[in-house]
Amino acid sequence: MPTAINAVVAQQTAAGSVPSTTIGTTEGAGGGTGGIYSAIISRNQPIISVKEKTYEELHKKCLEKNILYEDPDFPPNESSLFYSQKSPVKFEWKRPREICENPRFIIGGANRTDICQGELGNCWFLAAIACLTLNKKLLCRVIPHDQSFIQNYAGIFHFQFWRYGDWVDVVIDDCLPTYNNQLVFTKSSQRNEFWSALLEKAYAKLHGSYEALKGGNTTEAMEDFTGGVTEFYEIKDAPKDIYKIMKHAIDRGSLMASSIDDDLGFSYGSAPRSNIGELIARMVKNQENAQMTQSTVDYEGLEERPAWTLVPMQYETRMSCGLVKGHAYSVTAVEETVFKGEKIRLVRLRNPWGQVEWNGAWSDKSEEWDSVNEAEKIRLQHKVVEDGEFWISFQDFMRHFTKLEICNLTPDTLEVDKFQTWTVSVNEGRWVRGCSAGGCRNYPDTFWTNPQYRLKLLEEDDDPEDEEVICSFLVALMQKNRRKERKLGANLYTIGFAIYEMHGTKHHLQKDFFLYNASKARSKTYINMREISERFRLPPSEYVIIPSTYDPHQEGEFILRVFSEKRSLSEEVENMIEAEHPSPIIFVSDRANSNKELTADENAGKHGEKTQADEKKVSAARCLYSLLISFQRSSTKAHEESEEQKQFRNIFRQIAGDDMEINAEELRNVLNNVVKKHKDLRSEGFELESCRSMIALMDTDGSGKINFDEFRHLWDKIKSWQKIFKRYDTDHSGTINSYEMRNAVNDAGFRLNNQLYDIITMRYADKNMNIDFDSFICCFVRLDAMFRAFHAFDKDGDGIIKLNVLEWLQLTLYA
Repeated sequence: MPTAINAVVAQQTAAGSVPSTTIGTTEGAGGGTGGIYSAIISRNQPIISVKEKTYEELHKKCLEKNILYEDPDFPPNESSLFYSQKSPVKFEWKRPREICENPRFIIGGANRTDICQGELGNCWFLAAIACLTLNKKLLCRVIPHDQSFIQNYAGIFHFQFWRYGDWVDVVIDDCLPTYNNQLVFTKSSQRNEFWSALLEKAYAKLHGSYEALKGGNTTEAMEDFTGGVTEFYEIKDAPKDIYKIMKHAIDRGSLMASSIDDDLGFSYGSAPRSNIGELIARMVKNQENAQMTQSTVDYEGLEERPAWTLVPMQYETRMSCGLVKGHAYSVTAVEETVFKGEKIRLVRLRNPWGQVEWNGAWSDKSEEWDSVNEAEKIRLQHKVVEDGEFWISFQDFMRHFTKLEICNLTPDTLEVDKFQTWTVSVNEGRWVRGCSAGGCRNYPDTFWTNPQYRLKLLEEDDDPEDEEVICSFLVALMQKNRRKERKLGANLYTIGFAIYEMHGTKHHLQKDFFLYNASKARSKTYINMREISERFRLPPSEYVIIPSTYDPHQEGEFILRVFSEKRSLSEEVENMIEAEHPSPIIFVSDRANSNKELTADENAGKHGEKTQADEKKVSAARCLYSLLISFQRSSTKAHEESEEQKQFRNIFRQIAGDDMEINAEELRNVLNNVVKKHKDLRSEGFELESCRSMIALMDTDGSGKINFDEFRHLWDKIKSWQKIFKRYDTDHSGTINSYEMRNAVNDAGFRLNNQLYDIITMRYADKNMNIDFDSFICCFVRLDAMFRAFHAFDKDGDGIIKLNVLEWLQLTLYA
């Protein structure tokens, strides 16, 4: 079941958008990175891309060629069915015309009694469909009704779902898995009606397979049908006016579902690992006995005999009262009626199995209905039919059910009787292991690295009865793509959020802020559901929202939605990308003068000789790194320093040779000899590629070498960066943690945003999220070089540069 962790304990321990059409990858706009790292990802996209064809284009093409559509992205084979295990039974994929005579897409309008569950534990999805049928406008949005098996039939259908902020169009063919000519999964109560089976197939395609739909929360599907926001109630802790809340939600068109946890704590919201082979074997056995079982069911009053459907999911347990534990029900009505002179509250529920109903008071055949007149029965749509739908008293509902989920089309539907307008902001984000996946407040060393979102509440609510100056808003945090990635071993993370008051800063808040400031509000629990949402009332001010997983180092994407009654602003807190006073680069003219001076001294002492022995170079290199160390420790007077400077210059001349410059290999020898003297660095030295980057940093004439002044300038930088490295290498391991890299980069004078910190982690950290000295220096060299290059090209200082292809390639290849 969804595991909830009390947020209090954690603290104490420290719909109207235009659909976007996609047919191949049904992830839609929200399925990828949401714009994150677009500059990196776009370079790996095909140079020539084929535009995805729309449903209309594909349908027209099939009609013109007189062929039936076959979906290449969701083929009729086992890969579309299961990912964890192979089925021991061979399913046969058939089109509706091969299953029955006279197939129809919808018969007499799509309604809640059309849905019967098959051999897949997706009652949560079917309960949401039943709720959807109560709102015709939403139904037509999800299920376009201009589809048919008669007119312009081409074996192609499409459905629309809300996907992380966008509407996507999912195109499928009409091949459905069958066994013994019976649909294996969802089916209609009428054998020749197929809209529910095709809707399920489209939803399975959206998530990668049918098996991916096994186990879930009704709220997932309800939100995917509406783009709404869900509120979750534990019935034992529900507010006193919960009946009014339910009634108001139904009247406003909200979707609602309820469930019963079993004795082991299992809820329909999770999917224990099951053996697909056992499920299929049970299905085969049940289908062999189906004819005998059907004869015991009373179908009197039904216009058509329903297709037989099996009672699925061994985790769902039927109680003596007829209700099923570990199972989801749709709430289809909330009403009041008069019984023996007194008002009584009733709730109508529907079991997505299409059978197995409540048998207590106010059930289909209970004696309470004998005291209700015919007109009232008609108003309440009372029927004595085994169709899975039944009435139950509100008192019994509260006694037996444990969870209630309400998907609001707008967040205000549960409040006062007036209908209000709310503003909505949507922010996409990502937790990156080693960089921005900091976990909850129990982990103060990393909590501050989580993404941060500033919320400005500007105006108080318009409520004359409320004397407080207060702003109402709702925060909803949703993790993305976890169901689709189940086949890769992904499960839902345990997520939550905290809200802090902040003033006067636009920068990412640091560790100390969270150590000395308490949160103003937070989610009640950290829970492993796709979305967690909660309402808050806070005074007008500026706040920051910190979404996080409960444990650190858990990588994933999310969207954060904020709904507010009055005007508000919500945006990610990002640092301005800048560097503090980039060091001026040595100009070519300065370098030429320096070389002339060195060359004159050299010629006077060498009498025209142009080369030195390799042994002398090695000896000079040793002398040079000894001087480097002495320079690093030196606190001498200016005159004494100039003497060392002169000695240092002469030794550099011996290493550099005639050209008075050193290349990457010579630089590596010098630096590694220095590093070996620093045992506390625990470094094996610099790689040749790192030294090439250093050369590129200082090289001003494109020679691939650096002169004496450039070398001294480089060495000064390395010394300052080395001090920063030692500051954060507190355990003297020779590495720093990737989370500490944020502060190290900041100390070096670079201001970066979350995306760049993520890139640094991906580029320079090892599998344990540690960065060694060589990678540390290489990163700083690259940052320094790229900032300097940008400032050199940004002539007018507007933060924008324009490069031709030659300049771009020169800049990126030699960096």
